[in-house]
Amino acid sequence: MDLRFSEEYEAYRSEVKAFLADNWPLEGEEAKLTLTEQQARFRARAIGAGYLARAILRKYGGSEQPADVLKGLIIRQEFGKAQAPLDPAGNGPTMLVPTLLEHGTEEQKERIIPPTMKGELVFCQGYSEPGSGSDLASVQTRAELVGDEWVINGQKTWTSGAKQADMIFMLCRSEPDAPKHAGISYFMVDMRQPGVDVRPLKQMSGDSHFNEVFFDDARTTTDNLVGKRGEGWIVSRSTLKHERNTVGNAQGVAMLFERLVMLAKNVDLEGRPAIQDATVRERLGEIEGYVRSHEYSGYRQLTCDARRQDPGPVVTMNKLVGTNIGKMMGKLGLDLVGDGGLSAPASRWGGDPLVSGSWVTQFMGSHAQAIAGGTSNIQRNIIGERALGLPRDWAAQSSK
Repeated sequence: MDLRFSEEYEAYRSEVKAFLADNWPLEGEEAKLTLTEQQARFRARAIGAGYLARAILRKYGGSEQPADVLKGLIIRQEFGKAQAPLDPAGNGPTMLVPTLLEHGTEEQKERIIPPTMKGELVFCQGYSEPGSGSDLASVQTRAELVGDEWVINGQKTWTSGAKQADMIFMLCRSEPDAPKHAGISYFMVDMRQPGVDVRPLKQMSGDSHFNEVFFDDARTTTDNLVGKRGEGWIVSRSTLKHERNTVGNAQGVAMLFERLVMLAKNVDLEGRPAIQDATVRERLGEIEGYVRSHEYSGYRQLTCDARRQDPGPVVTMNKLVGTNIGKMMGKLGLDLVGDGGLSAPASRWGGDPLVSGSWVTQFMGSHAQAIAGGTSNIQRNIIGERALGLPRDWAAQSSK
């Protein structure tokens, strides 16, 4: 296996590095702008240079570049090293925009995609409900067509970033008498209107990233229906596909492992670095085996994409594998910090690996990842049924 890039791609990498060196971070008067304004200016230049929004047509605010997964990988790598902005906040760029490109009308693409990619329009996702769990087809939030508007009543929960969002893309039951999967529609709804009440959910980490959202006669116009009425389940599958591609990716897992090794080298265990302890080394070795397997599986999938080949059912396993590895690393990190595990959680994931609170946050967050983007048990069912051809889950069959 040769994982080196060709001379052509290494030359492209040099171009990306040169662009970043000239454009990030901003300097002079631009450095006095707010961080949000700086990021917006940088993204606009990166789109103009063909480095961001590559798959999106220029009329929709993209850079309209030919598909090239290897160039895309190089961009992500180099932007990551430079800590340069990639996608704006919210679920719009990574989840809604690809969905609109597949199912949206021309008017929706021209109206929604450009401000979303610039970060001027922030979206959150409204799928989960208190009684639906991972069974999205059981949603009970109702949408009733009144004149040229849909009137929405119901509740969503575990809604990430709802306080900061301008709009929400959500599933509602629009055909109450239709079969379970056939009565759902997919809407975009204004979060800043009367009738929308956002209530933060306090997490064990102390953060309130998730929220409950209540809809009481909230309204959205008919041109905010994505796809056909009653076919929201089909549209939602596109969104979930893109969501799961962002959770548990191999690059993020590998970066977390590097931080874990750094912690083991710096934590004192009985008068010597923890990494010299046989048990710690054994646990690190086990974790690294999973990390490298996940990483090289990603390389194989990348190769298939570059050759325009179908990588097969292995793609259904990425999210579950990444989640499991993250939990293993969070547990070892918490064990290594010892009494430091009683520290208050850090304010965000991926912080200083030598700060105990970072590992408290990672440990707590690893349990949330087992729910985000579809629970691990649901992922196992998907792998068993769709990839391995096993019979449907007994509980699912008996619930009919």
